[in-house]
Amino acid sequence: MRSIRRGGTAAVLAAVLALSLSACGGGSGGTAKDSSSSSSSSSASSGAVKDGASKGGGGKTFPDKSKVLGTFKGPDGIDLVVHAATRDSGGFLTVYGEFKNTSSEDYTVPIAWQGLEQSVAMHGRSLGAMTLVDSKERKRYYILRDSDDRPLTTTDYADPLKAKASMDVFAMFPAPPASTTEVGIQFPGFAAGTIEVS
Repeated sequence: MRSIRRGGTAAVLAAVLALSLSACGGGSGGTAKDSSSSSSSSSASSGAVKDGASKGGGGKTFPDKSKVLGTFKGPDGIDLVVHAATRDSGGFLTVYGEFKNTSSEDYTVPIAWQGLEQSVAMHGRSLGAMTLVDSKERKRYYILRDSDDRPLTTTDYADPLKAKASMDVFAMFPAPPASTTEVGIQFPGFAAGTIEVS
């Protein structure tokens, strides 16, 4: 009688153990999969940010530099060359360009490029002072920021800008109305002018 009870108890314990292992295995597999997915998503997001800084924003490939929307002359032989101003479905306008040091001397980037707002300037070197002007709608657009007041533009660039060197940059703004096809671009120390919006 005892041996039957022991046998029955052992069988029940074995079944419970098998079910527990099976459940843990499924849960563990699911957790591992979720964790991997989350990690991949995080890596992709991190990569997009890095690509954004080097390629022009949001992980997008920098546009064809053979097209020039405008060249804005700055101090000491520094040019701001704008290659594209592209709208996206999210209601943003991204300006892609490059700073070119045409002189034979290194150029120390002025703090004015960061803008006057302390909450933006505290994040370090950026193009926070850049603005767009929609003359048709009589509106000025400032660079967008994330929830921590980091400007959505090229940041932490090399300073000084070496002689004869160039630096790819991007800046994101709220998109003007679809009827607006041209906006003014303004940046401290550079001649003002207009660019075409696509």
